[in-house]
Amino acid sequence: MPDMEESAQPTPADPSEPELPNGAGEPEPASPVADAHASTPEAEEEEDEVVAVEEAPARSAPSKGAETNADGWRPYTMGELLGEAAEAAAGRSEYAEGNGAGSATPERSSQDNLQLSSHHDVAMDLINNVTGVDEEGRSRQRILTFAAKRYISAIERNPEDPDAYYNWALVLQESADNVDPDSDSSKDSLLEEACKKYAEATRLCPTLYDAYYNWAIAIADRAKMRGRTKEAEELWQQAIMNYDKAVQLSWNSPQALNNWGLGLQELSAIVPAKDKQTIIKTAISKFRSAIQLQFDFHRAIYNLGTVLYGLAEDTSRSGGADNSPSDLYSQSAIYVAAAHALKPNYSVYRSALRLVRSMLPLPYLKVGYLTAPPADDPIAPHKLWERSQFILNHEELQQVNTSESAPAKSNGLVEKTKRFIKVSVADIVSVSTCSDLTLPPGAGLCINTTNGPVFLVAESWESLDGWLDAIRLVYTIFARGRSDVLAGIITG
Repeated sequence: MPDMEESAQPTPADPSEPELPNGAGEPEPASPVADAHASTPEAEEEEDEVVAVEEAPARSAPSKGAETNADGWRPYTMGELLGEAAEAAAGRSEYAEGNGAGSATPERSSQDNLQLSSHHDVAMDLINNVTGVDEEGRSRQRILTFAAKRYISAIERNPEDPDAYYNWALVLQESADNVDPDSDSSKDSLLEEACKKYAEATRLCPTLYDAYYNWAIAIADRAKMRGRTKEAEELWQQAIMNYDKAVQLSWNSPQALNNWGLGLQELSAIVPAKDKQTIIKTAISKFRSAIQLQFDFHRAIYNLGTVLYGLAEDTSRSGGADNSPSDLYSQSAIYVAAAHALKPNYSVYRSALRLVRSMLPLPYLKVGYLTAPPADDPIAPHKLWERSQFILNHEELQQVNTSESAPAKSNGLVEKTKRFIKVSVADIVSVSTCSDLTLPPGAGLCINTTNGPVFLVAESWESLDGWLDAIRLVYTIFARGRSDVLAGIITG
């Protein structure tokens, strides 16, 4: 099995892929950026390893669509910022008072004569030292430099403008991504300055979700540069705090929850062993919450698989978890298989699937026990409910007939054949927990279908989470027209 430290390292998704507003579908992406120690995504021969995939930074699209805040303004997206700055730099755009970013006004004086404070000089010096890796990067950096001067000017006219601080932070953060590895400019220093601007923006506007979210990304990028050090641990804790704040401000952000889980996953690799299990369980809950908000969020689905795989690796070495390593490996494989079914062109998912496919209960996706009523009497008394085995594949959830004996005969007649519960994936409407008092004690599960509800009881609440996820994922894959891919995985 791969080393846990390898499997716990997040691999960022392609930064060029724009993040869409929460809940929106995603375009077919380019292959994600591979881990620095892995081969490129385009290569056919890849090393099999389970690595996490980070949600692309939200600097390319707003997390709240085009909404304004309570004060009547909204942050610019990175695309809008660059577009407006490019037009202004080319002399094709003029701002009226109160338009644009915050309270920026037309810049009628030469930028060369702009009076900058010593505090602003530090950030501008860093930006001026950035050179792109190619002509496109150099052109982009010229626009970013122009935008930085614009926001400095806006702040000097109105030091209480949170929008200008936020957009200036975006420029610094984008410039850090544009740093030429061979140049003398410091990516870390640019990110540090961006963090200062985000801090000021949130001080002026404590409800600015986008600032907390992008601030967390900037801190996480700084933490990654420091490996498994104490300084990195402190930075990951800061990033996690900002993701927490972002989710408090916008609870329906699967992207923030996914990155929060990744931050916890990274932190778990640094903290003392006694704290690791608690952090891992919290990471699992964040990934699962992200999936519950967006059932086809393949990054969170895959990342949940990686964190369960890492937990299985730890458990196989040291023991102490509630589940056996084989159960955890099997759970991990379900999420990796589902992510691959949703995005079969992702080479990282394909590589991980080769590693974990044998851990599935083939030719099924999931096999386990549920307590069920008689198939022909869903509201039967509790004493008639029986614990029985269920199997889930790409087509249906089915109760298994474990009896190998023939039906008993009485007076020359064959007794009526026992019916078994079978739920077609195509008939599923929704899947949810159920606390109906008419159910036997335990973790209730309700599958609403076009033929009516089916009630079952899982063996534990943790087991229920696994069944809920698996059934939802199979239905989501069916709804996205990818059942054939899942069928190929489990029937081989």
